[in-house]
Amino acid sequence: MPASRLAWAITGSGHYITECLDFLLTLDNVDLFLSQAGEEVLKMYGISLTDLKDKLPVYRDKAASAPPVGLFYTGHYHTLVMAPTTSNTIAKCVVGIADSLITNLYAQAGKCRVASIVYPCDIAPEMETTAPGHKKVMVYPRPIDLEATARIREFPYTQVVDSVDALQTAVLTRLASLS
Repeated sequence: MPASRLAWAITGSGHYITECLDFLLTLDNVDLFLSQAGEEVLKMYGISLTDLKDKLPVYRDKAASAPPVGLFYTGHYHTLVMAPTTSNTIAKCVVGIADSLITNLYAQAGKCRVASIVYPCDIAPEMETTAPGHKKVMVYPRPIDLEATARIREFPYTQVVDSVDALQTAVLTRLASLS
């Protein structure tokens, strides 16, 4: 019998963060995990942490040992979603650094063979993203960031998506496979 909850992690990327959150808030049985930078980005995009806490459980990166990651070992989570995910977090994940709440979540999900769905902010050499103030801007990810995105695609139990639509499809497909 599958675990009952989905873990959703937000890092310091604003890449379609409003759309990711709008989708997240349509789902049931979700716990939200925020990196310190993720909290900062929420403020930059005018998203209230208090409002989010009223809608779902929120775990913040406040402890050195990231205690909530232990829930993966009890079968509490069936899936980890990291969306949106910074190039910094992706880089740490691909070299095995687990020094924050979010990178620890990814490491422990992998060790427990829990599926992860990852939406990196750097997915193409040229791309449109959303800046604070909801303004669309062009960005040009560095080759090293694109290389890290390519590397994480190869990790077991990890599905990388390239758009909000693909994220929604991947999450809904995963949830349907569990029911």
